[in-house]
Amino acid sequence: MSEGDPEPVVARISEGVGSIDAADWDACAGPGNPFLSHAFLSILEESGSVSSRTGWQPVPVSIAGPGGALEAVAPAYVKGHSQGEYVFDHAWADAWERAGGHYYPKLQVAVPFTPVPGRRLLARDSLHIPALIATLETITRDNGLSSAHATFIAEDEIAWFENAGWLIREGSQFHWENDGFAEFDDFLEALSSRKRKAIRKERRKAVKGLEVRHITGAELTEDHWDIFWEFYQDTGMRKWGQPYLTREFFSLLGDRLGEQTLLILALRDGEAIAGALNLIGADTLYGRYWGCLEDIPFLHFELCYYQAIDAAIARGLRRVEAGAQGAHKLARGYRPVLTWSAHYFPDLGFRDAVAEFLVAERHAVEREIEFLGEMTPFKKSS
Repeated sequence: MSEGDPEPVVARISEGVGSIDAADWDACAGPGNPFLSHAFLSILEESGSVSSRTGWQPVPVSIAGPGGALEAVAPAYVKGHSQGEYVFDHAWADAWERAGGHYYPKLQVAVPFTPVPGRRLLARDSLHIPALIATLETITRDNGLSSAHATFIAEDEIAWFENAGWLIREGSQFHWENDGFAEFDDFLEALSSRKRKAIRKERRKAVKGLEVRHITGAELTEDHWDIFWEFYQDTGMRKWGQPYLTREFFSLLGDRLGEQTLLILALRDGEAIAGALNLIGADTLYGRYWGCLEDIPFLHFELCYYQAIDAAIARGLRRVEAGAQGAHKLARGYRPVLTWSAHYFPDLGFRDAVAEFLVAERHAVEREIEFLGEMTPFKKSS
């Protein structure tokens, strides 16, 4: 090897995140985003929520340096469907199948069932990112997979994927930003008078006759998870047809990530009737699941949006990310933001067709965000 040549590395596919040393994985992932942690991803596997049976076969990819130390990893899955991804490619699958091909299986680089933006190329340093992307491409080609998709990537990963020839897709979410608020009323003061009054009215109606509790850490018990499982199942059956996560997932989450878990419950006469589940990151509160046993006007907004803002302000967090879609979040002070995904197609003809579609879609997404940005409830500067 001549001077200046890159040092040789070894690429591996493992049977699951749980088979990789937790300290090595977390050294690559960093501490900021709980969904990228070894604990969260291995909980999905251990609970049976993620497996070949559920159409999410774990195949995490890793890059080891010359000394054998883990230098980079990617949470990757062989997918037999497009469920639980929140970046919809059903039209692509339909076009591929109509052309006589098999869109599934495909390779998915993602956090299962979790539309939370963050890094997908987890590396101790950026020198190993090109090798990680090249390995994902090799796995796709050598195994006859139709495509590879990295969803909800971080903005600073776009250039890495683009330089490798992957296509970038834009989407949108609604996030709440903490502009130095000391309390909820400070946030309300940033809104127009009409919107401020509307939110106060919503909050009063939502919690009339109810008690709201924030539960985290050692306070979380199996009784809490039993009732939240009922909430989750009800929402899952109405939205997806069947829940993605198993009951065991929630017990393991409370046991291993309890300090980063925030359960917000609404109680009537001491009995929980609704709840929202959040995870706490280094600077962000992530809203994930919600459910209820009674249909109470505005209670969803209260538990998922307003109480999340309260919790973020109390913890000094910079933002609240309340999940995918939902233009109704706009009136509650959540602003539209761009999200990104990256897509690799070995078939150049199909790649060109998708690239053409993405140009038109990108213009539509950016126009919508610009339009929605003008409709936020915040006071207009003169």
